[in-house]
Amino acid sequence: MLQRGDRVIVALSGGADSVSLFHILCSLRDELDLTVYAAHLNHNLRGEEADRDESFCKILCENYNAELFVKSVDIRVLARENKQSEELCGRLERYSFFDELSKRKNAKIATAHTASDNAETVLFNLIRGAGALGASGISPVRGNIIRPLIYVTREEVECYCAENDLGFVTDSTNLSDDYTRNKIRHQIVTACRGINPNFEKNITNFSEVMRDVNSYLELNAVQAEQEVRVENGYSCEKILSLPKALRDELFYFLLKKNNIEPDFNTLKLIGKAVRERSRIDINNKTTADCKQGVLRFIKSGESIKFSPIELKDKVGFEFNGKKYSFKELKTGNPLTIRLRQAGDSFTFIDRRVTKSLKKLFIEAKIPREKRGTLILVADGSTVMWLEGFGFSRQGKGLFEASVIERKTL
Repeated sequence: MLQRGDRVIVALSGGADSVSLFHILCSLRDELDLTVYAAHLNHNLRGEEADRDESFCKILCENYNAELFVKSVDIRVLARENKQSEELCGRLERYSFFDELSKRKNAKIATAHTASDNAETVLFNLIRGAGALGASGISPVRGNIIRPLIYVTREEVECYCAENDLGFVTDSTNLSDDYTRNKIRHQIVTACRGINPNFEKNITNFSEVMRDVNSYLELNAVQAEQEVRVENGYSCEKILSLPKALRDELFYFLLKKNNIEPDFNTLKLIGKAVRERSRIDINNKTTADCKQGVLRFIKSGESIKFSPIELKDKVGFEFNGKKYSFKELKTGNPLTIRLRQAGDSFTFIDRRVTKSLKKLFIEAKIPREKRGTLILVADGSTVMWLEGFGFSRQGKGLFEASVIERKTL
């Protein structure tokens, strides 16, 4: 977690955990040539008690000759403005503050999460409904954040404070069972420890195993996503050939990729849609469609706009991730570059068969959400050229057309 010469900022609340971590790192300054700072965020939720915690941290840092960074935020007001819970808002503000300091000081952030915190987190996630990721608990290292006390129980921390005569403050909200996490701490963890005194350390071992399992599944899901990819989506047949654990991890990965927070029920429904080649509404914005044997995530309410362009001489433009170019070869009726409209028809060159674009797209199995993004050139409702199909009998020889994916430019 730390190398010789590192700079490290301790997330200092004033409680026993963070005070013991601060004391440990300060005691290692000379041995490891560390520069130790501290950061304290005053949430202004507990009135005089919050101000007391801030004053305690200032005195503590003065005694250990460590620079302290303090930020004061009215979390109650900010949470209301952002329509968040105070707990979530406070966590986001803390880590935003820590990240800002980390970049400014080129330092790692050390938080005082313990094995007891990890056990509570795992239980909390399991109670809410969690898979391998939730059972992984709190990671010892995440980016520039380190957690040196993650293998130490809260009881051991309190013993350390007593042995080293360290004072600390107590957050009165931690004593109440009004919060779910406190109920888990005071009631469930206490009962589990009564059954097995090594409960917290066993949960630590369990979550470490689950982190390895989760990392393995994540890596393989990324590879599987490439293997099952086909034009316009993902092959249902190939997805079903995957082991179920990897299949669920792939669904998890795809949901996150589409900015959807996965849950067990959603994973189950997508699995059912893939097996039955059906479609499900994930939320009011996204549908998972498997009706053509291809899993696609369709965004509703999204319309792509394109202003028609007259084809005259040379025309070039970029649209929807592609570069288009047209060159007029013969003059005649003015042709228009646009998207499809009701009544459009296309005549094949070789078969001389005319079909409506709607029927053509259905027969060619063009995904519904893609049909309105294909560029065409038309004379009225007669399509002269259609992206993906080329020239019609009427359009051949009148102009040149090319489409290039933007990534290949």
